Amino acid sequence: MTAKVIALHLKGARGSRPKPVDAVTGRVGGGIEGDRHVDKETRSVLVVDRSTLDDLGLAPGDLREQITIEGVRSVTTLEPGTHLRIGGITLRVNGEAQPCTHIGDLNGAEDVEVFRQSLLGRRGADCTVVTADAPARVGDRVEIATPAAVS
Repeated sequence: MTAKVIALHLKGARGSRPKPVDAVTGRVGGGIEGDRHVDKETRSVLVVDRSTLDDLGLAPGDLREQITIEGVRSVTTLEPGTHLRIGGITLRVNGEAQPCTHIGDLNGAEDVEVFRQSLLGRRGADCTVVTADAPARVGDRVEIATPAAVS
């Protein structure tokens, strides 16, 4: 299977539901234009594989990710420095996204700590935009470059 983007979201105010969009534009050194994390340098863009959502009965955007992909089950554990080319945007993986304590509340979990624990090792990858040549769109391919290949 070719890895691809299945959903894109922009986050507004803290705790609000992310807004689905068809395309996003990256800001080099930060995140995605129009997203509340655009100015962050390390936790700018959260990328989650659909398999995590499917395993937990969630929909794209429920984990507050900006980019939902399919075909890269290991996205959470990609080595820091790995590059993800998503449409016209290249992201640098900064590391594994740690499940926050309020993500269960945002998803109506009966036991928020059990929900948080269920996300350990699969919440997705925290990334930063390193190039933005064109937008990323739903349906775009996702390509992975190892740190050695991008040095």
